[in-house]
Amino acid sequence: MAFKTILTITGPEMGDDDLKLGADVCEEIGAHLSVLVVAIAAPPPVGEYAAVVSEAWLEERQADEHVLKKRAAAVSAFLAGRVLSADVSSEYPEAGWADDTIGRRARYADITVTGPELLANEMLKSKAIEGALFSSGKPLLLIPEGSRPTLKPKRVLIAWDARLESSRAVRESLDMLPGADEVHLVMVDPVEDENRHGAKPGADAAAYLARHGVKVTVDRLPSSNHSVADVLRRHAVDIAADLMVMGAYGHSRLRERIFGGVTKSMLDELSLPILVAR
Repeated sequence: MAFKTILTITGPEMGDDDLKLGADVCEEIGAHLSVLVVAIAAPPPVGEYAAVVSEAWLEERQADEHVLKKRAAAVSAFLAGRVLSADVSSEYPEAGWADDTIGRRARYADITVTGPELLANEMLKSKAIEGALFSSGKPLLLIPEGSRPTLKPKRVLIAWDARLESSRAVRESLDMLPGADEVHLVMVDPVEDENRHGAKPGADAAAYLARHGVKVTVDRLPSSNHSVADVLRRHAVDIAADLMVMGAYGHSRLRERIFGGVTKSMLDELSLPILVAR
């Protein structure tokens, strides 16, 4: 799909670097930039001293909301003249439903873009990723430190495992793939079976992409006792990819948190911009 509205998320204590990245991406493709300023609300006091500290807690929340309002005004001033079209909103959710709050806002954008500043904030990072992936139905672009963000990539690595999540990630990126010089459909230890990859792993997916004018190459890679995430990262370096496209959380979030997984590993150690969808 075409990206016409891009959402980026910032916090009261963050700088403007992520905003610059979002503005640059919007300028590149002529999109509208929507900025959500989020502050996680201070938890209410509990226990026998709750009544004593409740007034201080209310004052803390009022101070937080004042800082949030100032940050939203500063973001509006920063964006003035930098992008053709933009809007700024702010939210002060409780920690327990911050991801839902972010997800609801992300439903009105085509993609959420998260930069290094947000990714360095563990609380906002987890809420933004979970909200965008599980509550919006839209893709998420994660940009690590030192990477140049783009929605017009020249060399793309698609991490393909024939699951529904991979198919959705490909569909979400389909408008920009024909403009790439190289698109590598990458599988690690693919198994020939009728339920997933078919008799020739990657052939059906490559044919589908080719019909859309994508210059696609199928790469079937052995893991050789390395993790799938490590194989993908190394191959991305080998082909000088400037974007990876992958499906996220093929297993439940609980299972991924307990046992780990490719999604968790890739998000914990970003080495290049990754577009993820679920």
